[in-house]
Amino acid sequence: MTFFDFGVFPTQTFHLLAATEGTMWHSLADILILLATAIVLGTLAEQLRQSAILGYIAAGTLVGPNLLGWVADRQSIFDLAELGVALLLFAIGLEFSLPRLKRLGRIPLVAGILQIILTLLGGLSVSLLLSFSFPESLAIGAMIALSSTACVVRMLNDRAELDAPHGRTALGILLVQDMAVIPLMLIITALVGKGSAGEIAIQLSISFLLAVIFVAVFYGLFNFILPRLLELSSLRRNRDFPILLAMVMAAGSAWAAHRLGLSPALGAFVAGVLLAISPFATQIRADVQPLKTVLVTLFFSAVGMFGDLNWAVQHLGLVLAVVAAIITGKLLITFGAAWFCGQPWQFALGTGLCLAQVGEFSFVLATVARGTADAPGILSETTFRLIISSTIATLLLTPYLIQLAPVAANLLRQLWDRQPAENESRSPHVDVTDLESSRETNDDLVLILGFGPAGQRVAGELLQVGLKKIVVVDLNHENLRMAEQYGLRSQLGDATQIEVLEHAGLYRSRLVIMTLPSPTVCRQIIYLVRQMSPATTLYVRCRYHLHHWQLLAAGADVIVDEEEHVGECLAKHILDSPLLLQQLLKSNQKPESGQSPDQA
Repeated sequence: MTFFDFGVFPTQTFHLLAATEGTMWHSLADILILLATAIVLGTLAEQLRQSAILGYIAAGTLVGPNLLGWVADRQSIFDLAELGVALLLFAIGLEFSLPRLKRLGRIPLVAGILQIILTLLGGLSVSLLLSFSFPESLAIGAMIALSSTACVVRMLNDRAELDAPHGRTALGILLVQDMAVIPLMLIITALVGKGSAGEIAIQLSISFLLAVIFVAVFYGLFNFILPRLLELSSLRRNRDFPILLAMVMAAGSAWAAHRLGLSPALGAFVAGVLLAISPFATQIRADVQPLKTVLVTLFFSAVGMFGDLNWAVQHLGLVLAVVAAIITGKLLITFGAAWFCGQPWQFALGTGLCLAQVGEFSFVLATVARGTADAPGILSETTFRLIISSTIATLLLTPYLIQLAPVAANLLRQLWDRQPAENESRSPHVDVTDLESSRETNDDLVLILGFGPAGQRVAGELLQVGLKKIVVVDLNHENLRMAEQYGLRSQLGDATQIEVLEHAGLYRSRLVIMTLPSPTVCRQIIYLVRQMSPATTLYVRCRYHLHHWQLLAAGADVIVDEEEHVGECLAKHILDSPLLLQQLLKSNQKPESGQSPDQA
């Protein structure tokens, strides 16, 4: 009997379809419901001039198991969404090379350690005063000590404040908190399982050793193997291969860290930092952007699914009191730690406002501390619901606190009306960005997209007249090496992607010159430039006259039509040849055969 026998094939097929229906398609339906609701409520939040993150969290609460119940498997969704946080940190890490990471200085490291210890002790002390048991109080302090990496980094990045003094310090403290997740998780697990201090110390030593191995392996991979792999001609010809490779590196670094018992988000960030020194960093960051956007949105929706709106309304006074205590306490502790470590007080205040919420990893700690129905943990059901509701409330307030950070700093500075000369020399009065980034913002760049023969000729002419602030973007390694010989800044990347254009400096560009031969690609880039930087002047190469008006309609300012230009050049060469022109004129003046001279 064959597989296609009537009596066998339908039965096996139905079993297969039933298994598929119960696993993949059901999970896909949950994801689609979450994303669709997130789009609607995120758009509504943007229309109300609020952060889209508020809409994403509200979407999870609305369709989650505690309200409408359309999506019930919140833990599976949250496990998948954790990858979104890892991809977000991987993309941020690609912007932070090792030298730039060193420039963060000692303030984030020391302030991060102080913040975690003081917040943990503060939460422990208050909980003990409220008659909680010691294990439960310690778990509460550990959960409150963490802030939201995904929410803060996303908001600071969107507001272009990640390089501001308060943004850099906040990012550094968040990285310290991500490192602290491992010992905090071990401590809570030991409390739930009644583990000893010696067992915790052994696990911490093993985790540290595995972290060193992780860094060494990825350093060798990204510095010795990956560059040779990305320079293969097959990868350059087919754009699918670099995209797939970027996804494997981003998700693989998070998976490897998770398998070693480390924080996946921290592992992905370290991998991004190690990769940032390569010329492929910008393009890889652009390639992972679509998947990162989907998973980060899914993450915030999954966070909202943990919320129980009915319970929160019934205990509204208690929830509000806990939220106020958390935000006030974390604000003061973080501000004090950053100021104590030497950060100017106005920037320390901004850092405190950015980190005043409870983070996403607190959900993981709360789940572990809660235990299961068969093996109850150290966290009661009421405390669990209170922590979850308070965490979501602080996350909902985070966009407003981050928006308030630079405003509050400037306002208090004006009211205080005294600033040490030392701090004034390091930071301008008008803004919170440092002098180096301000100087970069004021530069007028010229972007050359495509550095083949046409781009090289343009660059040569511009260099002769003294224009040196030129950045070249190309996917061809040979062309980029040629740009370096010209002494120009070069960037490997696909100019049809927003991330690549932003990193190249589009917002600081006075002129963009496109020498790419494809009219379709040129139109895509024109639309992006007009959307991102409407005031930038666009000079575009047009290979065929047929596409001239399409490029003009797309928004190009000046179009060099190759067919018209070739005709003009040919005519010019003919007119510049007196002997040839004289012979042609004489031949045109001779009478045609069969005509008399008078008729001619």
